[in-house]
Amino acid sequence: MYEFKRHHLRLLVKDFKACFIFYRDTLELPIRYGDEESEYAEFKTEAIHIALFARNLMADAVSKGEKPVDADVQDRIVVVLRMDDIDAVYHRLKAKGVRFDTAPEDRTEWGCRTAHFRDPDGNLLELNADLKK
Repeated sequence: MYEFKRHHLRLLVKDFKACFIFYRDTLELPIRYGDEESEYAEFKTEAIHIALFARNLMADAVSKGEKPVDADVQDRIVVVLRMDDIDAVYHRLKAKGVRFDTAPEDRTEWGCRTAHFRDPDGNLLELNADLKK
């Protein structure tokens, strides 16, 4: 049996610079590696790093560069950002111009409160907090 250890989540993005600026400036995540021009970057979070990588470079790396970049499909990934008070973060991000797909709401069937938005590349992000008892 393999013993996998969490390290980072890599998002394959079309617009690297816009996504880098979003994660750095809007979400205010500390940079672990990279910059706006590097086509690969990592951001620190408490539990796991979030990495950005130019989608076309990853496609080339796995010999799929000839495939179309866009496809009309449902979301393939959601980045869940856990915190204590999503309402405060929701209002702060809205003030920065972030458009939310869903406002904060209690999801009793999930046992948490959530809100959803997207980065500039369309990746789905979720603010997530335990339901207050």
